[in-house]
Amino acid sequence: MTAPDAVTSPVDAAPPADLTADLADAIREAERRIATAEFIRSEVDRAEGYTYLAQCVQAIMQLAWARNHSHPYLVTATGPWTKMGLDNPDTLYWSADLEPDGHYLIRGRRGTTADLSFQVIAGHYDADTVPNGDTAFDDRRLTIGADGTFAFTLGPAGAGTPGTDHFVLPDGATTLAVREVYSDWTATRGSIAIERTDTVGTAPVEADMALLRKRYRVAAKMLLSRIDTWFNFPKWFYLDLPVNTLTEPRQTPGGLATQYSSVGHFDLADDQAIVVTVPKSAAPYQGFQLGSLWYISLDYVHHQTSLNSHQAQVDPDGMIRMVVSHNDPGVANWIETTGRTRGIMQFRWQRVDEPVTEGPTAVVVGLDEVADHLLFHDHNVIDADGWRQRIAARQRAFADRMLG
Repeated sequence: MTAPDAVTSPVDAAPPADLTADLADAIREAERRIATAEFIRSEVDRAEGYTYLAQCVQAIMQLAWARNHSHPYLVTATGPWTKMGLDNPDTLYWSADLEPDGHYLIRGRRGTTADLSFQVIAGHYDADTVPNGDTAFDDRRLTIGADGTFAFTLGPAGAGTPGTDHFVLPDGATTLAVREVYSDWTATRGSIAIERTDTVGTAPVEADMALLRKRYRVAAKMLLSRIDTWFNFPKWFYLDLPVNTLTEPRQTPGGLATQYSSVGHFDLADDQAIVVTVPKSAAPYQGFQLGSLWYISLDYVHHQTSLNSHQAQVDPDGMIRMVVSHNDPGVANWIETTGRTRGIMQFRWQRVDEPVTEGPTAVVVGLDEVADHLLFHDHNVIDADGWRQRIAARQRAFADRMLG
């Protein structure tokens, strides 16, 4: 029996050898920039940098393949394993692609978290500018039903649906950012979804080789942009400030309309500590965290590198006193530097109704002098078993939150 002639089809052809070349080159360049970072002082810093690289690659690959202007949906590319931009340990982040002339419906159910906010972003970060955030609001501007459900639209002026809250997209709108912020980590997480109403019910264009090539190239550009932006952010906005101090509260540039922040950077020896004192605010959310010079949060699950006003021990005079140090000072509000001698300090107040005028103070002391600088030191003391319980509560609440 004679075999039939072989039939050549497009899939028999060899795949393009350079499909991933741009991305591979970008990864090598990102590795070079991380390896030569001028602020690396220890193997801890170096290892964190290479972990940061892996997380950036993971995040941009997800974003490049999730990106779909005609059929957007909410994705998360900032989280415990894909950190960037001094991610807040108390926040879950989502984003979706927008086009200024698109028509969008956002719907969901409000959970019991401290804040739920939305921001339409246009532009990019550099040393002189931050993204335009003209459309930035929280759920207090939405009509929320008795069952917690809500719906609103984004699009051109006059394009809203009668009876539904509508927000006009600004020129150059590129992204919808959504933040759900916890104060109590055991709060109930909400739900949210987006659809583009002028394309819903249709299918997006099927990916072909040309689109795949574009996605790899986009991923390459996104990786270096992500590295460059956040690599330089501390230089632009933190490192020129006096070390071991915190600024007066101010509205966050390019951020949420109802958020204030206070920032600084630390540089501490092993036998030093910073005693940070701040009034407990009436704002629904008030949080403090440390970050590394890679401009990402420190490990906030297995270490207490952040505290918000719900988690922190409040002194009888209504003040929250925290101790930032490498070594354990034996107090409940210890903020761990986890082996880093340098890093970022950040306060956030969110969902505020009026300007935040009472900010934090910071004083550097010897570790053996901490008790002298805590007005209610006996009230602050915690033993090893109590500390372990605090960490266990963080670990369990985090696990429940991520699965919620």
